[in-house]
Amino acid sequence: MRPEALNPLFAEAESLEGVGPKVMKPLEKLGLTRVKDLAYHLPERFVSRHAIADLDAGSEGEQVIIALTPIEHRAPRAGSRGPYRVLAQDAAGNICALTWFGKAAYAAKKLLPVGEQRWIAGRLDRYGDMLQIVHPDHIEVDSAANMGRLSEPVYRLSEGLTQPKVAGLTEQALARLPELPEWIEPGQLAKAGWPAWRDALRLGHETTDEKVRDRLAYDELLANSLALLLVKAEGRRRKGQALAGDGVLCAKLQMPFALTGAQTRSIAEIEGDMAQEAPMLRLLQGDVGAGKTVVALNAMLIAVEAGKQAAMLAPTEILARQHFETLRKMLAPTGVEVALLTGRAKGRERESILMGLMDGSIQILVGTHAIFQDTVNYRDLGLVVIDEQHRFGVAQRLSLAAKGRRAPHTLAMTATPIPRSLTLAQYGEMDVSRLDELPPGRQAIDTRVVGQDRMEEVVAGVERHLASGQQAYWVCPMVREIDGVPDLADIAAAEARYAALKERFGDAVVLVHGQLRPEIKDAGMERFASGQARLLVATTVIEVGVDVPAATLMVIEQAERFGLAQLHQLRGRVGRGAEKSTCLLLRGSGLSETGRARLALMRETQDGFRIAEEDLELRGGGELLGTRQSGEAAFRIASLEQMQKLLPVAHGDARLLMERDGGLTSPRGEAARLLLYLFERDWGVQLLRGG
Repeated sequence: MRPEALNPLFAEAESLEGVGPKVMKPLEKLGLTRVKDLAYHLPERFVSRHAIADLDAGSEGEQVIIALTPIEHRAPRAGSRGPYRVLAQDAAGNICALTWFGKAAYAAKKLLPVGEQRWIAGRLDRYGDMLQIVHPDHIEVDSAANMGRLSEPVYRLSEGLTQPKVAGLTEQALARLPELPEWIEPGQLAKAGWPAWRDALRLGHETTDEKVRDRLAYDELLANSLALLLVKAEGRRRKGQALAGDGVLCAKLQMPFALTGAQTRSIAEIEGDMAQEAPMLRLLQGDVGAGKTVVALNAMLIAVEAGKQAAMLAPTEILARQHFETLRKMLAPTGVEVALLTGRAKGRERESILMGLMDGSIQILVGTHAIFQDTVNYRDLGLVVIDEQHRFGVAQRLSLAAKGRRAPHTLAMTATPIPRSLTLAQYGEMDVSRLDELPPGRQAIDTRVVGQDRMEEVVAGVERHLASGQQAYWVCPMVREIDGVPDLADIAAAEARYAALKERFGDAVVLVHGQLRPEIKDAGMERFASGQARLLVATTVIEVGVDVPAATLMVIEQAERFGLAQLHQLRGRVGRGAEKSTCLLLRGSGLSETGRARLALMRETQDGFRIAEEDLELRGGGELLGTRQSGEAAFRIASLEQMQKLLPVAHGDARLLMERDGGLTSPRGEAARLLLYLFERDWGVQLLRGG
């Protein structure tokens, strides 16, 4: 049960005035389902508006307040996805389009009657020859209300919400903030110059003051560090099993190449962990193509040699099948029985696998989430291997670990290099091994930067490549085109590129993106993997877990729009066979200096760890690794800069708190428990209770 002090914060958002089912739907899309979610929904920025008498006085990109009179409503054609536009004129007769997309257009019909002047607040842009304001922030009958909004917070929205609506809801949420005991020592608060928790949250909606944001970011990082350290402490308390193999099965492995020094070192670290009774909790962090699977297989064979079973968990069915095929070939000389279990396994096939796991005849199981369902039981599970670790949360890891008679050893793997300074944020409860060198003989990928204006040359090059019998990828930053939004109108879309390339190459082209139904997406991937399709047009859905050795060309359109870590992962889809591979980074016009530096770095190096470190320096913000980490709780407050600055401090403070008060029973410890709930790390509290 959650402490009573937090009840006001965990009340449903529907308890706030003005929140019914209609408003609740867009709030849910933003994850704002409770009062606390709204309290922590900090503004993305603050906007300063400039009141102008007519459109001639405004500049493109400027936030303005202006009096306009609607003269015509233009609805999109029936069945069209086009925008709803209201043409309006200023006092001088200049015309501006007020533009809405989707369901938001309904508001325009009511709020902007033809011939009646309204005060409009929003960003002035241009679409074609006409000035426009897309989704105006405010529409008022008289100017008095607007003049008070010359500076205001700007919140992230979802369709169906407006800035005033969200601002009003956050104001209600802040009014319900309870008094909570302080989890930061008074001396530390004073030294940092941070406000108290409740004051910090209120000020976070009023100012961009660095000390206010740092206080809130520290809280989030402290909660994360405490929860991960609790997991580590719980793992050490649990009764595990020391596993040591005799090396007989490992010696029979069909190794495709000699082990690198990094692989040998990592295997030794894992063997040392598994020989201890305390359950291993280790992260194997390897660059693209560094040979993580071989290291994991050695660990699984140690478990089998010791008379135990091993399970390997993959985030997608495609990746699980690829792992199964790889392991089956490599294990052929050993006689070890390996099976595949995914959601597709039904009837007798599934029953046979479940029986094999229970009687121990299946020694290694590969699969998706299906392998830790309640109906799946093992005779004696000794090791769990989790691939693409960032796709799985801590709670999922604990669920799988509970499958053994005693706590099994856990080896997590990720192909996404993480800057050393940020490893604590995701994997603070784990020991870390790094594969920072590639196997001998692996060819470098020829990486080139090409201007988008040479598109016809690129397509002709792809045609020659396919004619030679090889395969290729073509990656775009978006799924489909969005007209009328200045920031999105010119972004390359996979659907449009697929249509153009299909016209030229016919059925040799297949399309895959995240909005397709899973069975359609899997079918497309299987066509490409089997060689039936020669060119795969996709979004970043292929960023990890796609292994097609015959694909030796990667084209990434508008490469400047991707994070460096994403570009590195996408490039890693080629260069997986014996043939020389090429990666073409197509850049748009008007590249910034930072954009040039990022693409130049991609051309210069294939060291994922170096790329991750420099990506952090070049971007200085945005989401960790360029992609939202879907398995772990997201960092809602802490930016990359704050993580670099505050994470070591927060992690050190968490360690001190745990060492002085392992049960978190002191006044500060009890306050820290509240923090774990606040930031959704309540599984850390469950561990304290033995749950």
